[in-house]
Amino acid sequence: RLRLHDGKLIKDRRYHLRTYPNCFVAKELTDWLIDHKEAPDRETGIRLMQKLMDHYIIHHVCDEHSDYKDAKLLYRFRKDDGTFPLSKDVKVFMRGQSLYEKLVSVEESILKVREENSVKYQRTFLGCEMIDWLVQEGEVENRKEAVELGRVLLEHGIIQHVSNRHHFFDSDILYQFWINFRRRRRLTELLNENSSRALSESPDSPFCLRKLNPDPGNTSFLSVQTNKEIKIVSAVRRSSITSLAGNSNPYFSTTPTLVFPPVAECNPKSVLKRPITNEELLSPGAPYVKKTLTIVGDAVGWGFVVRGGRPCHIQAVDPGGPAAAAGMKVCQFVFSVNGMYVLHLDYQTISSLIMTGPRTLVMEVMEAIE
Repeated sequence: RLRLHDGKLIKDRRYHLRTYPNCFVAKELTDWLIDHKEAPDRETGIRLMQKLMDHYIIHHVCDEHSDYKDAKLLYRFRKDDGTFPLSKDVKVFMRGQSLYEKLVSVEESILKVREENSVKYQRTFLGCEMIDWLVQEGEVENRKEAVELGRVLLEHGIIQHVSNRHHFFDSDILYQFWINFRRRRRLTELLNENSSRALSESPDSPFCLRKLNPDPGNTSFLSVQTNKEIKIVSAVRRSSITSLAGNSNPYFSTTPTLVFPPVAECNPKSVLKRPITNEELLSPGAPYVKKTLTIVGDAVGWGFVVRGGRPCHIQAVDPGGPAAAAGMKVCQFVFSVNGMYVLHLDYQTISSLIMTGPRTLVMEVMEAIE
């Protein structure tokens, strides 16, 4: 957006006797993306801008078009007309970015390379150091407010304990910025994300293995591949998943397709005997033990279903899949995913987080003590 302002592509434009401030012509912007190596061709450029529309970053000046059209139509960045939705998540992200920029731009910054248990970590700081700095710089009123800010930043994945064993405390525990805000990101990285709409609209977790052709002995499943595409693969041993609920298993869709399955109408009953809150899980002396599971996805997927939210729980596990082999069980609660604290997230967000991550999945789960 700032580069487009500098290049005078964003400016006041007149159309049909009306002036539209701070807008750009779609066709001109597509040309710019190609000229500046942000997109290899027009089709990719259109897909990139559609992503920005889907995320409410740009829109048609009169909101007459919901799709980005490579034509002489006027569009505008929502930040230029005050319509950008500042949700809590966006506000926390922007606060984290502001603090990071302030920290890295000063001499003798508290952000340093430090070592713990013979492992070096980038952009680290002590919890008490960060609190001292926040109070000293007037970012917060007092130490209590600083701790609350630190906890919010951790829960949103902006900072974390270096080995992800602690929440944020006013102590000499070592933390680091999980996000490097100064890394130059290319627009094409947006296209490597999974469709957020497909995830958010579906009541099913993408870890559910959807049976396509229920033939005993040779079963095909729709599954998430390690290259983040959806394909049909053959998996003989996965026929054992039918034991989860017999022939009427509500997790399966019987319509063959090569894309995301249609939205499922089913909503299986939770396996939990009663709802559990984060406060119950984390309270001192609570009857739960934390376990770390390392799950290496195979050609079919990871083999489990996650449901619920704040906290999420394991709804079902394929007895012949990688998750079961790693020790995953029904009714466990998801504490962290690949080093990110996730107790405050819903299952759609956790699903997206795992699907866009590496093939080897590291999860911390909390399990009730028998």
